[in-house]
Amino acid sequence: MSEPTGPAPHAVPYVAALGVAVPSVHPEAYVAPTAVVVGRVRLGRATSVWYGSVLRGDDETIDVGEECNIQDLCCLHADPGSPAVLEDRVSLGHRATVHGAHVETGALVGIGAIVLNGARVGAGSLVAAGCVIGPGKQIPAGVLVAGIPGRVVRDLTDADRDSFARTPANYMAKAVLHRTARPLPYTAE
Repeated sequence: MSEPTGPAPHAVPYVAALGVAVPSVHPEAYVAPTAVVVGRVRLGRATSVWYGSVLRGDDETIDVGEECNIQDLCCLHADPGSPAVLEDRVSLGHRATVHGAHVETGALVGIGAIVLNGARVGAGSLVAAGCVIGPGKQIPAGVLVAGIPGRVVRDLTDADRDSFARTPANYMAKAVLHRTARPLPYTAE
């Protein structure tokens, strides 16, 4: 069998309709190669969906506001009657899962955290890495929540807020750079 010659084909995101459910992707949104956006999904202006993330809107809607960043390997899904909602400027850390939950403006859901059906994360709150927010749990605005199950640890300080308030802008800049990424030829040694 001959080895392939020339550059490898460029991976593209998988954006697909399910019957009449067509994703709505704002022209200024960025969906990375290998990301999956299927069905009843809306992506707002300047939102980014990164490598390996899956937004599967088959059972219910997934509504993502403006300037959100859904980092590598995240999963968003929803059950009937429990849409997944990310308001504006929400950051989801790598491998975070939001399933049928509502995350309010400016909140950050940390690396590997899980937010389950009917839960609501208040505006500007920080969900610590690895935290699990159980079904129906209501997290107030401006707090740090951590643990399994997730519990409010304390109010956020100005330093806490400053540490993640720039995350949406950083990811908007990264999206500009990644739009120009080009595949390089690869040959096995």
